[in-house]
Amino acid sequence: MMGGMASEETRTLKSTTPPGSATARGSAITRDSVAAPEEGAAVPATRAWAVRLVVVGIVLSALNLRPAITSLGALLEEVRDGLGMSGSVAGLLTSVPPLCFAVFGVMAPRLARRFGAGAVVCAGMVAITAGLLIRPYTGSTAGFLAASALALMGIAVSNVLMPVIVKRWFPDRVGSMTGLYSMALALGTAAAAAVTVPVTEALGGSWQSGLTVWAGLAAAAVLPWIALARDRGAAPAERQAVQGVSGHVHARVDGAGPVRQVHARVEPPTLRITRSRTAWALAVFFGLQATAAYITMGWMAQIFRDAGVSAGTAGLLLAVTMVMGVPLAFVIPRVATRLPHQGPIVIALGACGLAGYAGLYLAPAAGAWAWAVLLGVSNCAFPLALTMVGMRARTGAGVAQLSAFAQSTGYLISIPGPLLVGVLYQHSGGWGLPIALMVGLMIPQMAVGVLAGRDRTVEDEAAR
Repeated sequence: MMGGMASEETRTLKSTTPPGSATARGSAITRDSVAAPEEGAAVPATRAWAVRLVVVGIVLSALNLRPAITSLGALLEEVRDGLGMSGSVAGLLTSVPPLCFAVFGVMAPRLARRFGAGAVVCAGMVAITAGLLIRPYTGSTAGFLAASALALMGIAVSNVLMPVIVKRWFPDRVGSMTGLYSMALALGTAAAAAVTVPVTEALGGSWQSGLTVWAGLAAAAVLPWIALARDRGAAPAERQAVQGVSGHVHARVDGAGPVRQVHARVEPPTLRITRSRTAWALAVFFGLQATAAYITMGWMAQIFRDAGVSAGTAGLLLAVTMVMGVPLAFVIPRVATRLPHQGPIVIALGACGLAGYAGLYLAPAAGAWAWAVLLGVSNCAFPLALTMVGMRARTGAGVAQLSAFAQSTGYLISIPGPLLVGVLYQHSGGWGLPIALMVGLMIPQMAVGVLAGRDRTVEDEAAR
């Protein structure tokens, strides 16, 4: 893949050399003469073992991008009692994930330019491991929030860089690889929701132990990225997702005289992402679907428990909602990449969400399993949004900018939602107003999703 990029640059340089010039007559520009960014050496071919390791790293990383959140949702009542949290503070706790994703996610492209995307994701997995190990034993709400923020910082940078890594390593398989990544993410989300309560009971009923066990899965995800971060042959492939190609082209002049060096730097023009209406539509769509997802992960188990469902069953219902993303997260990106307009998928997912919210309001316990399934289908707006990030930009650099902009802006938009649900729940004493808020947010989500699904690229819109 990297060799193909170098060949493309070689063709570009040859086509722009004036005919009859010394360089045109005597230059011997080859793939190996184009240096990797920041390396000053030739771009090596992608090795088969590195590709396989990237796949393993993507899957393990995806498995760890939600357990820090859904494991807490399953034990939220126990954590609240143990730390003495009010409903409003618990709402703040459920708003911490999107806040961290917005603040730290915007740093991901800059960090990847400096250190390589593999190294940044490796550091992110280390941060997740450390945060999950520390937070159950801090003994205070402030310490719990701080340790959660550490884990969420690692999740944030990985969130942004995963679409970039997929685009650069698998440019001809964006749909299938995004589906694999999304499927693993949904599996990790569902597993944490389903087994956290039983594991906690098996470990003696301590919520601290039930939350800590997920650090082991995060530690396993560190291992493949250690190898990828050290492999400098893979790093340029990743870094070109966030910067242009620069290199040195050697040219020999015919006749007498020494060999001279022609320095060439090929970079894409700066993309003014905020000029793109599609980028804004995708950012708002991302934010509203994230709002729905974090409300679901943070509060749905509590809705069922307040309706008379046992804690274990409520955790299983949350797991059903999350596990719906396992098959659909693989199917939806593949279908989306085959459609010129993704609007119909957006409408179908939104309709499922509206039906699920209506069920939670009218008969939360009687039809609990049906509502869990419907809301699980609706939450598959997340893999659809990731797929559209890869489809709405032509280049790796464009995907990096669009991913950072859409996710950081989107997560900023999503911050108030879970907090408002906590406040409304505490002050109204029931779930009527919070569910009405969820319904009210689903309508604009469907509208902006249709706009984001149009067949156009942010590069074209920004240029205009």
